[in-house]
Amino acid sequence: MKLSVVDDETRVTQLRQEMTGQSARFESAPAGSIVAWAVERFGTRLALACSFQEVVLIDIAVKVDPRIEVVFLDTGSHFPETLEYVETVRARYDLNLTVTTPVAGSEDHPCGTPMCCEFRKVRPLKAALVGKDAWLTGLKRVDAPTRRSAPVVAYDDTWGRVKVNPMATWTEQDIAGYAAEHGLPTHPLLAKGYLSIGCAPTTRPVAEGEDPRAGRWSDSDKVECGLHV
Repeated sequence: MKLSVVDDETRVTQLRQEMTGQSARFESAPAGSIVAWAVERFGTRLALACSFQEVVLIDIAVKVDPRIEVVFLDTGSHFPETLEYVETVRARYDLNLTVTTPVAGSEDHPCGTPMCCEFRKVRPLKAALVGKDAWLTGLKRVDAPTRRSAPVVAYDDTWGRVKVNPMATWTEQDIAGYAAEHGLPTHPLLAKGYLSIGCAPTTRPVAEGEDPRAGRWSDSDKVECGLHV
């Protein structure tokens, strides 16, 4: 039976409150425990969205659920190294991988233009999450000023589903330490100074002393692609 508007609003309010409380309880929890909770809570109605800059969250998640759906947003403008890295990771974990492509109309919005990410990332991810109640992301508070207050878990009104950030409290040192300890494959561009890797036309190496995300959209004041706002 279809819920009434009032019933649906009540459900969302209850879910929002539940996730707020859960986020507070997870503030110092291991990422693996957070992923395990999400898998138990949402089952197959959970997906993991990954940029494939690194694979720490994938490594954590597949240890909890080897068949968790992983979504990669192929914008059509990625570095060849990124696409090769995706295949390396896919083979290593035998990933249940979904690869999206830009939606119709993207050709009118080349990489770097204002609406580029809307057509190549935001809309494709929305389509990939149809039928899902929640999604896992690798978002970290240290990534950008816009993410400093990111919760570990929240009901995201923009996306209409629960957003789980198991690594919200992690630092870049935490990421590097985990990758080294577990022998994870690294993105080949990291060694060349690309500390935040997006699309090739809008990403440059980062100079010593610069913020890790300084190489993203460096010729503009843009700091987010639209997935985390």
